[in-house]
Amino acid sequence: MGAGILGIGKYIPERVLTNFDLEKMMDTSDEWIKTRTGIEERRIADDNTDTSDMAYYAAKEAIKNAGITAKDIDLILVATVTPDQPFPSVSCMLQDRLGANHVPAMDISAACSGFMYGMITAKQFIDTKTYTNILIVGVEKLSKITDWKDRSTAVLFGDAAAAAVMGPVGDDKGILSFELGSDGSGGKYLYQEGSKLVMNGREVFKFAVRQMGESAVRVVEKAGLEKEDIDYLIPHQANIRIMEASRQRLDIPEEKLVKTVHKYGNTSASSIPLALADNVENGKIKDGDVLVLVGFGGGLTWGAVALRWGK
Repeated sequence: MGAGILGIGKYIPERVLTNFDLEKMMDTSDEWIKTRTGIEERRIADDNTDTSDMAYYAAKEAIKNAGITAKDIDLILVATVTPDQPFPSVSCMLQDRLGANHVPAMDISAACSGFMYGMITAKQFIDTKTYTNILIVGVEKLSKITDWKDRSTAVLFGDAAAAAVMGPVGDDKGILSFELGSDGSGGKYLYQEGSKLVMNGREVFKFAVRQMGESAVRVVEKAGLEKEDIDYLIPHQANIRIMEASRQRLDIPEEKLVKTVHKYGNTSASSIPLALADNVENGKIKDGDVLVLVGFGGGLTWGAVALRWGK
């Protein structure tokens, strides 16, 4: 048996913040934002909805979609850099709220690569038959650390959650190969100072274009696949130009690039699973499809997975 995704879910806040709304808040324009990032709007959680709330809503949907109950969960992993507070962790709050027995729970802090780190951590426990049903949640309330006076970063981010239940799947399904990495020397380009996110856009862009492309190519090679075998590339939804660069590096047609950045913006750890959930929900991704998931984030970190969809 391999390790794959048994069920998936998502949560997006109701409030939509458009580029035109941002025009009224700062010196920017819809055209400027769309041209440089591909983003048209993003979701913003209200003051009464925190990270753990969004994680709970997405987790409930994923558990239901997997055809199990919270009592069947063996381990909870939550990828986030915007927890409700430093501790208790979002994962522990989620364990209690779900009523998931007394299973182990921990948060993963790898920024936008967090869900990739969670998937690969889960794979090890599944492969060794330690745990059977592992809940992984990527969730961020980035609006609470966004500097709304900094037009270079404020236009990029949104709030959301997405979750997956991972467990044993058929030999030909699930994770085929993976790559994880970090370069701590690049931490100075993307970090939190006080209560606000700070980013050197130029340096992060250069790193992302290079690393996302290289990682995507390597997991395809490790899996023994050819570019023609790839049905969809699901990159971290940070910037359409970075996403396009990874598509071109893989040399696959434009219709194979999954895009949700236009309607959600950059939602960090929830970005990749949210794009996945969206396209499973609308029927685009089907049983047996080969997917390449690839992301990068603060740390600096990166991760990629080649996956055959299905149970």
